[in-house]
Amino acid sequence: MSKFPEVETAKALMTEAMTWSVMKWLREKKRVRTTADLANAALDLLSETTKARWSHGLRAAYGELGSQIDGSASGTQRKQLSRAIDSDAQLTVKKVKEADDEAYRARMDAEETFDEAERQLSTSLAREGCRKAIHGWELHEKAIRKAEAAIHSLRG
Repeated sequence: MSKFPEVETAKALMTEAMTWSVMKWLREKKRVRTTADLANAALDLLSETTKARWSHGLRAAYGELGSQIDGSASGTQRKQLSRAIDSDAQLTVKKVKEADDEAYRARMDAEETFDEAERQLSTSLAREGCRKAIHGWELHEKAIRKAEAAIHSLRG
């Protein structure tokens, strides 16, 4: 996985922003949000395109995990999918799904921290939001690397 300029730009901005005053935050918050949104969009797109390269079996196994969580597939459909998907594929996509979920939780935590920082006009919370955003992008990159590795490790 190559580095994305949007993510690198966002990480650099967040690192710089950890030193800003309240007034600087007020002036720059729109740019921070826009830059973070671009980084998130780039990582989301890479994740989607990576998973689109998965075999049918891997995509089905990942889809099964989602349906177990949201209940969209019936019990019969899940049993049919389970028989069609080998245990190696199930284990591989489970690890990817766990990494995706961890990255998503980190992203939401960062966004909530930024929202609270804005409500309170708190630079300490904004700095914490920066740290959390960077951490979330690193987790998302890690999840994408796992998804890429799945392409090469399994052919099912």
